[in-house]
Formats: sequence, C-alpha cells, structure tokens
Amino acid sequence: MASSKGYDLVVVGSGFAGSMATLNFLEECKKQHKSGRVALVEVGKDGERCGASRWTMAYLRLDKNLDFDEDWVKEMRLVSNGLADEEYCHKLQKEAGVTAHYLEDHGVKFVHHDEPNVLLEFKTGQHFVFPEGGGKAIIAKLFDQIKEYDNCDIHWETEAIRLTTDDAGAIRGLKVRKNDGYLHDLLAPNVVLACGGFEGNQEMLARYVGRNTHALPLIAPGLKYNRGAGLRMALEVGAGTAGSFDGMHCELVDTRADKPDAVIWGHNYGIVVNKGCQRFYDEGKRHLFATFEMIALECWKDQNQSCFFVTDDEIMQKFKGSWVYETTDKPPEKADTIEELAEKMHLDPKELKKTVDDYNAAINDREFDLMKLDGKATTGLTVNKTNWANPIVKAPFYGYPMTSHLTFTYGGVKTDINARVLSTNDVPIPGLWAAGEMTGLFYNEYPPATSCLRSMAFGRLAGLQIAQNLGKPQGTASGKAIPSERRVDENMDMDQAALPAEVKAAA
Repeated sequence: MASSKGYDLVVVGSGFAGSMATLNFLEECKKQHKSGRVALVEVGKDGERCGASRWTMAYLRLDKNLDFDEDWVKEMRLVSNGLADEEYCHKLQKEAGVTAHYLEDHGVKFVHHDEPNVLLEFKTGQHFVFPEGGGKAIIAKLFDQIKEYDNCDIHWETEAIRLTTDDAGAIRGLKVRKNDGYLHDLLAPNVVLACGGFEGNQEMLARYVGRNTHALPLIAPGLKYNRGAGLRMALEVGAGTAGSFDGMHCELVDTRADKPDAVIWGHNYGIVVNKGCQRFYDEGKRHLFATFEMIALECWKDQNQSCFFVTDDEIMQKFKGSWVYETTDKPPEKADTIEELAEKMHLDPKELKKTVDDYNAAINDREFDLMKLDGKATTGLTVNKTNWANPIVKAPFYGYPMTSHLTFTYGGVKTDINARVLSTNDVPIPGLWAAGEMTGLFYNEYPPATSCLRSMAFGRLAGLQIAQNLGKPQGTASGKAIPSERRVDENMDMDQAALPAEVKAAA
C-alpha cells in the first residue's frame, strides 16, 4: 500500500553531488539549531557501488595548495565555442578549492601528483590531485558522517518516479517506487536531483546522441543506474536544459582487462591504428587530456569500436610505473618485431609494418620533447601527427588492443550558480535543485579533471543553502508566502507497515 512521509529535503542520488548535499544540509541544520529532516534516495542496493562516483579515480584539476586551474574558464570558452555558462564556470573556480579543503577536513586524504612526463594543459604547475582510494573512499567518508545523524533516512532500492508540485508550481515532494513495487510519497518543499546523466538508458542515448550508442559499453558497472531519471522528472515540471545533448565523454580502455575503468591514457606517445592497420587520428594534436576523449569518440563513430596502440621501448621505459599505461590490470602485448606484435594483436603483420615504416620515414628532425608541444611532426601522410612523432624503432615493441567506453553524457538540466534548477524561461523553479552530471555544462568537448569537483561543489552549495533557508518564507506565484519548513506530520504516514525496512542512521 502507498504511504507518505514528510521531510524538509529529499536528495535523489548517493554519489558525490547527493552525498555532499545531504551532509552539508545536516551539518548546517545542526549548526543553526534547526530540526531539518532529509531523505536520501538511491535506486541501487546498500553496499553496492552504484553510480559513477564509487568507481572513478577522481582526478582533480588542483595545484599543490588545492587551488583550481585559473585557466579552466578560458579552456571552457575555447572548446565550447563560447556556449558554456561562464558565470557558472567562475563559480566553480571559486568553490573548487573550498570543496577540496572541506573533504580534507572530513577525513579524505589526497595524493599530490607532480607529473614528470605528460604535458598538462592545466595551469597547476604540472600538478594534479586524487583521493587515496579513489571516489569510493570519498563516498565512504561522507557516508560515515551522514550515518551519525538520526534526522536522515536513507532509502535504498528506491526509484524516483516523478516530482510532485502544488497548484502554484512549487515542489512538494517526490513520488518513488520502493522494492515492494508500490508507489510512495516523500513529501518535502525541497528536492535535490543528483542522480547522474542518461548513459545507462539506451532509449535516451538513441534519442539524443544517435545511432549505434548501444555499441558503447559503460566504463563501470554502477553506471547502469544512471538512466536519466532526474532529467526526465525535471523536464516534466518545466526545467530548461544546457549542454550538448548529442555529446558524451568516452575513453579508450584495454579490451583484455578484467577490471572496470582500465583506461589506456597515452595515445599521444606512439600511433593508434584501426583493424586495417591504418592511422585515423592525429595522436599529437593537443595535450593528452585535451584529446583522449576525441580519439575515443572517433574509435566508436568510424572505426567499428576497435583500435590498437603501438609504441616502442623508449616510450615504455619513460612511463614505467606511471598511470599513463598502467591503469589497466594487464601488461601490454610485447614483441621483438612489429610483425610479431601484429600477430599477438590479431592484425596483419605486413600492413602494420608498412604503417610503422611510413610513419617513421615521414617524421621531421625536430627534437622530441614531452614537456612541450614540440612540433616533432610527420608530413605527407593521409593523417599527419602534429607533435611527439617519435620514431618507433627501439625493440621490444608494445601494444594495447582498445575500445571505447562511455563515461557520462553532456546534456542536462539548466541551473544557476546556486544550484537552483531554472525553468525554460530562466526562472528558478521553487524548491527544485540539481547538481552533478545531470546538470548540463559541456559542449563539444570535456576539459577533464573537473566533473567530480563540480558535482561535489554544487552539491555542497545546494545543501548549505536549503538548510540556511529553512524556516524563511518563500514567495509563490500567487504572491502568498508559504513556510519553507512545510512538511507532513508523522501522523500522516498511512501505512508504515507497508514500507520495507529503511536504513536509518543512528546518532
């Protein structure tokens, strides 16, 4: 039987954005001596690595002081052709470092990485940051603290179905389907949508991105839950959109790997060929992080989801022990000759040898320098390489068979710099908030090492502001004021026995 339960806030999604919104709401309520109650809704199972946040390594575009890349807004302007919301980008630039320090204060330990060989387009002093234990460790730390509050209910295996509104269009809660099959109402004047993009929804991928998206595997198992529920629900109540809906972030991974997210990062430092042993992309067009997405999309669109990286011992020795080629759990294919390497990767030995020989013969005599766009290039080839065209001559030779995996989608709801969802006419929808990858921002390309940061930063802002506004009057379309703490009394629960056991944290 259906039932109702009242809260001050409902958060949909338990990844970076949802966990940050929940914990910051709880902390701010405690700080201000408010009795705000929150429901955290997750379609996945308790203990499962649902969504994307629990799988990612969470590379962060931060310097040694945890300050954000000051040139990122320029990069966003460049790759989006001016379409990205620069006010939002500047807000992230301001909040990213604050968010990183917040995580440190809550027990997250960061690895500070000085990169000696990969030229970073980040203005961070050849530095980036990632958490010990990856994104899974961040979520674990946040959840440990969420569970200390007895004014938070965590609803596992609970699917968000639709938003509910009052006659004036203000949010009044969320309709959910729990694992008993019944619909239930979680009533609240505020809902934060933080449940990811639509990469786990084949129908939405086909509708927005186009043909053959069904051929794209997901980079991690938890992404199957990112089915576009937040986007669908927000559109139903009149939300505007942002980001390119035909855009998505993909990465090249090792086809032999047994682990998820087995990315082969270093396409720049050798050649990438298709099954016919032909190069199809300028591997040295720009920096590694600026091009690793685009070559993966090319592999999916025009190379039948199959390509192969080839390099020599000089390169592999430079990157020995590095994340560049050792994110996978498999060693590279290795051989004393190019022909033998081709056989190991099930390619035509003569064709691969010809491609490597033609490539080597077309390289200019400039100095090879990993720490700049060195202009060491080829000329006269069908597809020339612009930088880092080092000859592939020193045995043994190495290769990885690769395919493209889908990480996240670009298109999403439009929000302001306070994480409020905007209507199609750019007016905030009362009580509706959103953060993370279900909010649209990126166009054409994704300047990397920012998605995790923006998810956490805007989730944090949403939780803080909702708590701060609790108890303050909110205007409606009719001009009347309604209490922000509008909620249903416990006596309105119609049949608690029908509800499956909820995970309720003990204080």
